[in-house]
Amino acid sequence: MTILGTLAVAAGKELVTGFAKPLFDLVDDLFTSDEERAEAKRKLLTEDGQRKLTELQVRLSAILAEANSKDPWTSRARPSFLYIIYLMIIASIPMGVLSAFHPEIADHIVTGMQGWLNAIPDSLWALFGAGYLGYSAARSWDKRNGVGR
Repeated sequence: MTILGTLAVAAGKELVTGFAKPLFDLVDDLFTSDEERAEAKRKLLTEDGQRKLTELQVRLSAILAEANSKDPWTSRARPSFLYIIYLMIIASIPMGVLSAFHPEIADHIVTGMQGWLNAIPDSLWALFGAGYLGYSAARSWDKRNGVGR
C-alpha cells in the first residue's frame, strides 16, 4: 500500500472535499478488502487533485493573459496603483511638517481624504483586493516556475 493510500484510509471522509467525498461511501460499500479500498480512494484523491489543479490553471491562465497584454491600460493598471500608494507614503512627510505648522489645515486634508475613501463601496474594495491578490499569486507562480522567460 502506498503512503497516499495509507493517508487516504487514515484521513477517512473528514478531509476529503469535492466530488470524491460522496464516492468514498461508495468505495466502502463496493470493496471488501482494506487494500482495495485504499487503492480506490487513492485514485479518487488523485483525480480530485487533478481536477482542482486544472481549475487553478484555467484561472491562472486568464490572469496571465491579462498580465501579458499589450494593451497599455491593462498592463499598467497594477504598477499605477503601486505608484499611487508610494505617492501617498511620500506625501506623509510634508503632511507631518504641515501639521506641525498648520494643524487645522492638515486635519481638513485628512478628513477630506477619509471622506473620499469611505465613499468607495466595500464590494469595490473586495473586488480590488481579490484581483490584486490573484495577480500577485500568478506572478509569484510565474517566477517560481520560470514561465515567461
